Amino acid sequence: MGRVNVNADHTARWETVALAPGHPEAYALLREYYTELVARYYARPATASEVDQVLLEEPSDDLVAPTGHFLVARRDGAPVGCLGVRALDRDTAELTRMFVRADARGQGVAGRLIAAGERAAREVLDASALRLDTRKDLVEARALYAKHGYREIPAYNDSQYADHWFEKKLV
Repeated sequence: MGRVNVNADHTARWETVALAPGHPEAYALLREYYTELVARYYARPATASEVDQVLLEEPSDDLVAPTGHFLVARRDGAPVGCLGVRALDRDTAELTRMFVRADARGQGVAGRLIAAGERAAREVLDASALRLDTRKDLVEARALYAKHGYREIPAYNDSQYADHWFEKKLV
């Protein structure tokens, strides 16, 4: 990980780094992620207590070796997005906690994170397939995953917040 990419105009330095979910940069991104998810789910602004509750109910502490990996994308040193990868079984991992800050969207951050997550799944978790779930209201996410080669599959979990499940075989 930790590779630096430069965007087309050669002005921004991009990197993706592995951090523990409790690291201040990672935790701030996770709070923003859940703030946006809760707000979209309820179609109103999320409260701090709602976000605190979701962070307790949906812990991310397994997104460290040997059970997972947590990635933070940075632009010019500033965190702009995150993605978790967790082992589901011996051969399968799951992408989770995909988030890009609003001011960084449309700049290829999500694609960089997905590529880094796929590398981590192969190289760190030795997975041959990646799965993920998403909600019906997250239409941008569904389009993004399809664009990156993920195909819809039957449900592989019983998450109350999942409406669509995807998988990609890693080569």
